[in-house]
Amino acid sequence: MTHADHCNPSLAVALRYDGVGAPRVTASGRAELAERIIAVAREHGVPLQDDPELAAILARIPLGDEIPEVLFRAVAEVIAFAYLVSGRFPPGVPPSRTTASSAPAEAHGGPSRDHPTNDRPAAGN
Repeated sequence: MTHADHCNPSLAVALRYDGVGAPRVTASGRAELAERIIAVAREHGVPLQDDPELAAILARIPLGDEIPEVLFRAVAEVIAFAYLVSGRFPPGVPPSRTTASSAPAEAHGGPSRDHPTNDRPAAGN
């Protein structure tokens, strides 16, 4: 997931994953709504990924619905990236000495440990 620094995104999709079931689409929008989704994500320190193709597919999923199994791998990569740049680990996965970063999460553009969030704008352009 690269940090989306686009001033005028055409599409953004947010996902929520709480570790139970599959991730769910929590927000989706184009133009001004896409800009707002990205702005809210940035306000909360949520990592962003610029992936227009994935965003287009995810945007077809109704709000609140789980992603289909066919998208599990692609979305798992997005979620793994979000954990990596935020310096956090999924529930039940202890950090290992070889994977933990010595730099604070803020240095990677991720949320601080004091302000974690599970909402992940997954993709946009």
